[in-house]
Amino acid sequence: MVLLAVSCAAVGVAAVVELNGFLTQRLDEQLAQVGTRFPESLEHHGRLPDDHDGDEDADTRRMATGTFGACLRQGTVADKGLIRSGDLNVDLDITLTARDAERLARIPADGHPHTVELSALGHYRVVATPGRDGDVLMAGLPLKPVEAAVHRLELVAGVVFGLALATAGVTGALWVRWSLRPLGRVTATAARVSRLPLASGAVALPPRAPVTDPHSEVGQVAAALNGMLGHVEDALTKRHASEERLRRFAADASHELRTPVASVRGHAELGLLHPGPVPPEVTRALERIAAESSRMGLMVDDLLLLARLDAGRPLERGPVDLTRLVLDAVTDARAAGPGHGWALDLPEDPVTVTGDAHRLHQVVANLLANARLHTPVGTKVTLTLDPGPGAVLLRVHDDGPGIPEDLRSAVFERFTRADHRRHGDSSATGAGLGLSIVAAVVEAHGGTVDVQSAPGSTTFRVSLPA
Repeated sequence: MVLLAVSCAAVGVAAVVELNGFLTQRLDEQLAQVGTRFPESLEHHGRLPDDHDGDEDADTRRMATGTFGACLRQGTVADKGLIRSGDLNVDLDITLTARDAERLARIPADGHPHTVELSALGHYRVVATPGRDGDVLMAGLPLKPVEAAVHRLELVAGVVFGLALATAGVTGALWVRWSLRPLGRVTATAARVSRLPLASGAVALPPRAPVTDPHSEVGQVAAALNGMLGHVEDALTKRHASEERLRRFAADASHELRTPVASVRGHAELGLLHPGPVPPEVTRALERIAAESSRMGLMVDDLLLLARLDAGRPLERGPVDLTRLVLDAVTDARAAGPGHGWALDLPEDPVTVTGDAHRLHQVVANLLANARLHTPVGTKVTLTLDPGPGAVLLRVHDDGPGIPEDLRSAVFERFTRADHRRHGDSSATGAGLGLSIVAAVVEAHGGTVDVQSAPGSTTFRVSLPA
């Protein structure tokens, strides 16, 4: 449309300029035919042709309507006249302002046409030639017919080119929209793929984009998109199969390890109960075996829980008094970490949600244990419960040193351990599964969990459907 508009404008300008030049040239030719006969006749003061004999007056009567004549003596307009339509006499009473006289005086007497604007008459083409008595004779023809023809052409060109542009725009838009329909189908396919969750689980990609003409640009795009979708589908299928194998392995391994771990712990505790004398080294070894087997049992239980949550096994659904659950969890945390400061900010009315009470208790307990294990003694931990119109917000805030920036994005991933980096105590133990269990349980309840951390302020926020 821009190129067409520029082309129309160029054609219109060229036509107007050419017509204006052609008509002006014809007017100059008519002006050359007039010569100096009309300004010389002004010496007779415009008398009727039959007042005196001669061909000069007859020629004056045959001149075109609007012919202007003037005689300048010493730069001053001495005589002037205008032939009007239907008049037999020359109009000697035309009004010329001082500005008009000045403009006429500036025209060189070189016999070439010049354009001048007269206030009472409009634009004229005027030729000035020197007279016999040292005066300057001027003859002129009006430019109004030329200007009218040029303006008419401008109007016609504007209307025609405007209609052409409008027709071309509507037709072109319809044609482009019709010709790009295959591309619209390709776009719709790509949009449907972009809305699919591809991070995990089985993914069913939409039908491939239709390829109408494989030799066209749109057909090539559709073919390339279909090929890419095929590769993506293969990769997602393999990824899902690998995830399923890993989940089954984790669940089966955790399930199989529970029995031998419990057996090892039982044998260690049985050895500690032996009534006879036992060397101190053996007692110490049995105590360590019992402790490590107990920790391993907890780790196996956590892995089994994560495997079950990953497999999408449903949790128990029932009303849970979140206020009572929080009170119990903080009581346990205060007993486990007497060196920390524990604070509660609870609403006056009990807060109830729907979910698995045991798993939600595990969420709160893990968050409090995380704050206790990963902050130095003397840190204040505040648990806030804020019921909202659509969600219940549970916040666990501590004023410890904060989480290192390079670990914040991975804090909810499995086996992420940063205890010794937060408070410099490498004696703190853990498998790095506590926060991953929090994230999995909250997600299974349809909620979200995130963390905001800075030196002196770390807040874990859990949002559960009300």
